[in-house]
Amino acid sequence: MEKRRVVVTGLGVLTSIGIGVAEFWKGLLEGKNGVGLITRFDTTNFDTKFAFEVKNFNPDDYIDKKAVKRMDLFTQYAMATAGMAIKDSQINLDKINKERFGVIYGSGIGGMTTLEQQHWAYFESKSPRKLSPFFVTMMISDIAAGQISIHYGLKGPNYATTSACATSSHAIADAHMLIQRGSADLMLCGGSEASITEMSVGGFNAMRALSTWNDRYLEACRPFDKDRSGFVMGEGAGTIILEEYQHAVNRGAKIYAELAGIGLTADAYHITAPAPNGEGAYRSMKEAMKDAGISPENVDYINAHGTSTPYNDVNETNAIKSAFGEHAYKLVINSTKSMTGHLLGAAGGVEAVATVLSLNNNLIPPTINLTNPDPECDLNYSANKVTEKEINCAISNTFGFGGHNASLLFKKIEVK
Repeated sequence: MEKRRVVVTGLGVLTSIGIGVAEFWKGLLEGKNGVGLITRFDTTNFDTKFAFEVKNFNPDDYIDKKAVKRMDLFTQYAMATAGMAIKDSQINLDKINKERFGVIYGSGIGGMTTLEQQHWAYFESKSPRKLSPFFVTMMISDIAAGQISIHYGLKGPNYATTSACATSSHAIADAHMLIQRGSADLMLCGGSEASITEMSVGGFNAMRALSTWNDRYLEACRPFDKDRSGFVMGEGAGTIILEEYQHAVNRGAKIYAELAGIGLTADAYHITAPAPNGEGAYRSMKEAMKDAGISPENVDYINAHGTSTPYNDVNETNAIKSAFGEHAYKLVINSTKSMTGHLLGAAGGVEAVATVLSLNNNLIPPTINLTNPDPECDLNYSANKVTEKEINCAISNTFGFGGHNASLLFKKIEVK
């Protein structure tokens, strides 16, 4: 039996460089830097004082005012981009079978802001009666998937993924498999994160994962650069609509790309450090190509995990060399994190949107701040410039603490 094909028919995105697909894409092509000093809390006692905060977001533009008060910021971001993706897909919700339309939506951390606020409400009063009745349902990571499903009446498969920085890509991969096996015709998937908070920044500082270039924060996020010193936290959400190919054709949908292959592996090595030479990442890319029936020489572009950490960037480079051999030097690679920061559980959703847009426009956004290349990172990272290139096949990589690896392979749609 021939596998059901899965295509992308809707996009929604919200980041520090733009709200909505048009503004986000414009920001990427301009090499816009979304970083700034943290405004959410007093950073006086923190080692890191900067992050990629979302600007000018008004939840009332997307969500009922009463409902907003009962949602953590990460859910607000998810709801906003879900609405964008559904609108972009031009799906008539009154005419489709909503029992065949599901939601898989992840968050690496969930409602951290709510957790911190409720923590203080209790400990300052020592009274559990000060806790909000909405505390739990605002905090838990699955609630974005639930809220989207409830709001739009989507009754297909519904759950959340949580796998650190691979969260969104796992949500997209699971959605892909559910459509392939016939459990759904449409899936809304991706991820959201809003964890620029005291506990998050303090926690990552404690493990020395974040850059502390406070005097040079505009340059701090510098993937593949010799001077990189740690990741810089971002926030936002990325959402895509996946659809069974014939279902999309029958309703005359605009098709952005085909999600042709997925690769999911584990390092089984260390809770934070990647496996030596990117062994797990190598296997995830090989699995994605095998799943898609694509040879390495047919891949044109990789949206790298590219975190700007000492270990990741060298290991990912080595993984690409292992997976592609000599063709690695013909690939164009970039890290959109250089402009958006690292969105943790939302990274895969945002970067899937970026990858699909690159595929559609044959344009690869720059990796900004790459001014002193690491000799061990010797591939073409589209440093500080847009690369024009015919792209027929592209991979988006995400790797997470715990050794989780996910690679998504998108290709231009072929009419069969």
